Amino acid sequence: MSVIYVATAVSTGSGRDGHVETSDGKVSLDLAFPKELGGTGAGSNPEHLVAMGYAAGFSSALSAEAQRRRIELRGAEVACSVSLHRSSDGLSLSFEIVAHLPGLALDVANSLVAEAHASCPYSKALTHGAPVRARAET
Repeated sequence: MSVIYVATAVSTGSGRDGHVETSDGKVSLDLAFPKELGGTGAGSNPEHLVAMGYAAGFSSALSAEAQRRRIELRGAEVACSVSLHRSSDGLSLSFEIVAHLPGLALDVANSLVAEAHASCPYSKALTHGAPVRARAET
């Protein structure tokens, strides 16, 4: 597997009450616990960030599949909801993708979404697991 692009972000502070910024400076956000978790809600949070990335990634996969099938998408929107869950073994996430595809028959829309889900890098990583290496530096 050959790497074709690397995005790097750095988190400072105490995670959810801190700051996150991409290494190229294109995205820079203050983070805060949402009100639902007892915070101020004054900043963004990691769930916002992954929802935006997944929605954009899925939208790209959907567009590629539509183009491959010569289906014109007009007014397409992809919404990604990220839910944070608490259970006996800690916190976890779940995801829901809803693709609004006006003008397409439901069976065509469903098959297009299924194909996009199969090809989307975010869907693959979250469905099948992605390699992760965590290490410390001093």
